Amino acid sequence: MQLSVKFELNLKQKSGKNKREFPMSVDFATSADRTVIFGPSGCGKSVTLQVISGLIRPEVGHVKLGNRVLFDSEKNIFVPPHQRNIGFLFQDYALFPHLSVLENTAYSLRRWPLPISSENKEKTLNMLEVLGIADLAHSLPSQLSGGQRQRVALGRALLTEPDVLLLDEPLSALDVLLRIKMREELIQVQERFNVPMLMITHDLEDIKALANHIIVYGRGEVAEHLPYRQMRQELGKTQAWEQALASCQRAFECF
Repeated sequence: MQLSVKFELNLKQKSGKNKREFPMSVDFATSADRTVIFGPSGCGKSVTLQVISGLIRPEVGHVKLGNRVLFDSEKNIFVPPHQRNIGFLFQDYALFPHLSVLENTAYSLRRWPLPISSENKEKTLNMLEVLGIADLAHSLPSQLSGGQRQRVALGRALLTEPDVLLLDEPLSALDVLLRIKMREELIQVQERFNVPMLMITHDLEDIKALANHIIVYGRGEVAEHLPYRQMRQELGKTQAWEQALASCQRAFECF
């Protein structure tokens, strides 16, 4: 399923008496199973995910997912977030501290204030089983490790059977060893549920492990497109591969 994103947006931020503008002009398309947006902090990566999910409405542009038009400024089309069928794994996981693992995971299926239906409860428990956290169903987020919290947030996003899964730096809060394990788990989840992933990172190791396609961001712009796995195979030699990574870094450092 192809994701096509093109938009222009001028973000305005106010800090005390100072006003700051951050213009963005983004244009890319991908149909890869695992696409990584790579770039430094503050270059517009998270804003892009918010535009795709419908949390931010740009002034100009379009967002298309498969045959569906989610946003088109010329045709005045704007599909609200809850109708886009897009899963979103936030950087801080956005778990409710007073809800159990079961309740947090089932939140995407529940119609508040109604209780969880027996059908949705069974569906949620099956998801927890798949993710290896069924024994934590009645635990609170404060009782979980970083990796366990991530699995809860991931399960919540997957329960709605999304057309695409957006991940905003999902590994940044984890230690090095846990990152290695979670990279493997993300690949397994993507393949098991057959859901395309669009992931943000500024870690080259994430790219090496996860990316089928990479979109390099500069300051509010797409600096480069790379079919990453194919490029790595063609380069072959480790030295050439490392040079290619360095080239990616230079692409956004110049902004």
